[in-house]
Amino acid sequence: MESAPVKRKADGTKLLLGRQEHHRNLVEGSIVRIKMENFLTYDQCEVFPGPYLNMIVGANGTGKSSIVCAICLGLAGKTAFIGRADKVGFYVKRGCQKGFVELELYKTSGNVIIKREIQVANNQSVWYINHKSATLKTVEEHVAALNIQVGNLCQFLPQDKVGEFAKLSKIELLEATEKSVGTPEMYKFHCELKNCREKEKELEGACKSKAEFLEKLNQRNERYKQDVERYYQQKRHQDKIDMLERKRPWVEYENVRQQYEDVKKSCGNFKDELKKLQGLQAPLNQKIQQIEKRQRIIDEKIKDKAIEIKETSKNCKQKQDELEQKDKQIEEVQQSLRVKRDAEQERQKKIGNIRKMIEDWEKELSAMTNQENIQPEMDSINTDFRRIQDDKANIESEMTDLRMEKDNLEREKKEKANRIKQFDNLMNLKEEKLKRMYSDTYNAVVWLKENKDRFKNRVCQPMMLEINMKDQRHAKYVENHIPMNDMKAFVFESQEDMQVFLKEVRDKQNLRVNTVCAPQEPYAEQRPKRPITDLKQYGFFSYLRELFDAPYPVMNYLCYQYKVHEVPVGTEQTRSMIEKVIKETDLRQMYTAEEKYVTKKSVYSQKLISSNVSLKGAQFLTVTVDAEERQQVVDQLKEIERKCSTIETSMEQLAERQRSLDRRDNELRLRKKTILEMKTKKRQLEQKISTKYDSLNRLEQDNLNLEEVQQQANNRIKNLNVQKAKLVKDLLELMKKCTSLSIEKVELALQSTAISSEKNKIESDYKSATSQLRELKNQYDGIEAKKLHLLENCKGLLRKARQACNLGPNQAVPQDFQTTSRLEYSHLLDILDRIVNNDSQAFQSLPESLDEIDAMLNEERSRASCFTGLTASVVDDYNKRTKEIQEVTEELNRKKLELEDYRKNISQVKEKWLNPLKQLIEKINDQFSSFFSSMQCVGEVDLHTEKEEEYDKYGIRIRVKFRSSTQLHELTPHHQSGGERSVSTMLYLMALQELNRCPFRVVDEINQGMDPVNERRVFEMVVKTACKENTSQYFFITPKLLQNLTYAEKMTVLFVYNGPFMLEPTKWNLKAFHRRRRRVAAVDQ
Repeated sequence: MESAPVKRKADGTKLLLGRQEHHRNLVEGSIVRIKMENFLTYDQCEVFPGPYLNMIVGANGTGKSSIVCAICLGLAGKTAFIGRADKVGFYVKRGCQKGFVELELYKTSGNVIIKREIQVANNQSVWYINHKSATLKTVEEHVAALNIQVGNLCQFLPQDKVGEFAKLSKIELLEATEKSVGTPEMYKFHCELKNCREKEKELEGACKSKAEFLEKLNQRNERYKQDVERYYQQKRHQDKIDMLERKRPWVEYENVRQQYEDVKKSCGNFKDELKKLQGLQAPLNQKIQQIEKRQRIIDEKIKDKAIEIKETSKNCKQKQDELEQKDKQIEEVQQSLRVKRDAEQERQKKIGNIRKMIEDWEKELSAMTNQENIQPEMDSINTDFRRIQDDKANIESEMTDLRMEKDNLEREKKEKANRIKQFDNLMNLKEEKLKRMYSDTYNAVVWLKENKDRFKNRVCQPMMLEINMKDQRHAKYVENHIPMNDMKAFVFESQEDMQVFLKEVRDKQNLRVNTVCAPQEPYAEQRPKRPITDLKQYGFFSYLRELFDAPYPVMNYLCYQYKVHEVPVGTEQTRSMIEKVIKETDLRQMYTAEEKYVTKKSVYSQKLISSNVSLKGAQFLTVTVDAEERQQVVDQLKEIERKCSTIETSMEQLAERQRSLDRRDNELRLRKKTILEMKTKKRQLEQKISTKYDSLNRLEQDNLNLEEVQQQANNRIKNLNVQKAKLVKDLLELMKKCTSLSIEKVELALQSTAISSEKNKIESDYKSATSQLRELKNQYDGIEAKKLHLLENCKGLLRKARQACNLGPNQAVPQDFQTTSRLEYSHLLDILDRIVNNDSQAFQSLPESLDEIDAMLNEERSRASCFTGLTASVVDDYNKRTKEIQEVTEELNRKKLELEDYRKNISQVKEKWLNPLKQLIEKINDQFSSFFSSMQCVGEVDLHTEKEEEYDKYGIRIRVKFRSSTQLHELTPHHQSGGERSVSTMLYLMALQELNRCPFRVVDEINQGMDPVNERRVFEMVVKTACKENTSQYFFITPKLLQNLTYAEKMTVLFVYNGPFMLEPTKWNLKAFHRRRRRVAAVDQ
């Protein structure tokens, strides 16, 4: 592995990178040398990359991406390819008027040196090839000849374009891949296919339109062919029309005259019918009035019956209610009899029980013997009893003392528990605020509380819950200093625990949470470089770390990441003298009462630059939980519980002694009670026997005569049944009456229905007669009007007929023609034939009826209408159109031949393009899938299209799966995370690297956002792939590296350093450094 450190003077005048000679391993178009002057961060820089993997490492802002910009702009790339400034003049170092970029490219026939000189004033560039002036087009041709495509994201992926790779559409990705690793003809064939397909569509459209036009011409000419033939028939049809038009008025006149005679006869018939109907209508009207009168009488009777039925039904309901009341009274009498029977049975049972008790007690009394002398035993029991009472009094005294002590401890315990609850309530407030604003983080907190046993080391909740302000007024400083992403982040002490946590909450539960890992070094124990007492003269009163408390891992992380132990907090005094503070203290960050100040030195001028922002109000840390005080209260509570446990043990021992004394006391009391009971038992038995005899006498005196009670109940029930019978009789009478009334009502209703039916029939007849009369009258009026109309028509038609046949005033129609005789009509036609034409046979051959004449006339007119507008020019037009059809047919045949040629060409080009493309994508897929498999993930690359003939819709589809629980998903800017997109992009570019058609590839900071595991795996794959023999040159730019990575001997590592304390370039000598280091090592030994 080769390395070359980068050096820069404090004024940035010159930078020189180590140069390596590897021309024998370079491929055509590889970069041999990059030289920059007054370009971005460089005054002067010359880079000599290696033939394989070139890893450019350096902190942010040192100038790594400037090398990438130089490659792009130096090879005729557009500023848009980089995604930074849009004008090329902005890439000249600030303060300079011009700068240049020079690249030397390897070529077997002789290296090519391309130089681009950039002018700031007019934003123009001057180009040179091998130190000779050239045009931009010439440079682009040289670059293209070497297959260099800085605009292709598959070959050149700058930092600001990394995110756009995942945004490439499938079509764009295919074109970029073809240009990058396809054969030189592949993209050309693809473009040719798309163009040929467009031309094919145009030819298909042209052939279709020509064929349609030709069809229309043929159809039109066919129609005109018939016109030519009919043109010669036009006069014959017109002559026949004239003859029909002359004959038609006479036939029409005769038809109308005949109609007039028929209508005149009908008028007389209708007049007779009207008189007959008017005579039949009067009796019907009189009969309807009589029926309506009968209807009113019956309706009144039906109404009276309905009222009477309603009253009778009401009386029936009343009788039914009375019957139900009598049934209830009978049930009450029977219930009372049952109760008395049960009471008498219970009395007899009690008498028997009392007699049995008296008999048993008398036997016991007779069996009792004389009592012995028990006084000594009574004295002994009394002595023991007094001793036990003294012992119990002592125990009770001790118990009272212990209870008082326990009660005091319980009060203290309750106070401590309440205090802990207050602390927990404050923590709940903080958690509720977290739940409202970041529900995913809150859910992860709940899961962590329930699963703490799954972690080996301590896991801290989100910092906003763990941080407790000593003074709430200072919360705004902490919240403004720590970004929100870290405020809601969980803090781990080990990477292993963090991976367990992320796998559960992020992968399985799909919760969006942030995590950080605290460093192993004790940053929290570091002291500030300057004590706060030195800064009090400027108004500073504390460092940020002293304003809050937090668990050690949290504080350790904050000291490491945000230097909270070195950021002082000041007052308005600090604000008033801020310029002096910045100048004298050399502080990088500081806070005044309401503002935050950040100072840094300019990379170029070394001047101090300060910026300030107003502080936002605190949102989360205003609620403070003093964890140390809470722990003290918890410890005090545990001590109180321990004391309570000791007291309870003592009390239990005393209670056990007390229970023992109680048992002895109970034994003495029982014995004493037994002795005393022996004295009193006889007296008690005698008293109990006497009492029971009194109870027996009272029960025997309360004798009840059940037969008499039974007789009284039967009499009462009998009276009630008599009353029920009368009610039933009345109810039946009422029901019969109600039924009779209902039948009468029904009979009246039937009569009403019959009358209504009769009335309806008569009214229907009356309406029918009226309607018939009205209709007949209308018909008569219509026929009368028609008769007058026909008369006028006859007169008019006669005049028209004379005019049609040109009858003069002296040529009168024979008198007999005005009659209905068909003989005179025929005679008149003979006269008309001679008037119209000497050939009477032609006129006589025409139809005799008006319908036949109209039909023939319409037929002849229809035929004649076909000749409308026909002149001698119709034949000329027909001949011209025939010639045009011949010309269009020839043109259509030429287009079809041309379309067939295009289709053959497309088929040939498609075979040349599609088969190699499928093979290429299969190779890419093999490499891509293999890379993903090595990472325990799944990835696929395939050729995607919707329609096989739509060549502009072909594209490359990338599908990936990073978790076993998910399915393959297409790589998009939205579905995968930033780190997953970076991994996919990198592995796809590595798959292309294996195919090795472009001379070099550039990837700038693509490892940003990757987790450490994937970043390590991807790096190892990059090293393995880019350091193979016969592979293209590779530039891998990164600001950071993981520890203990695997490197290869063929790698070239370029370190980019920057700063005022760098060694001057002229003094940089790597071999001299090695010799000096060996001498120092020898002296040490």
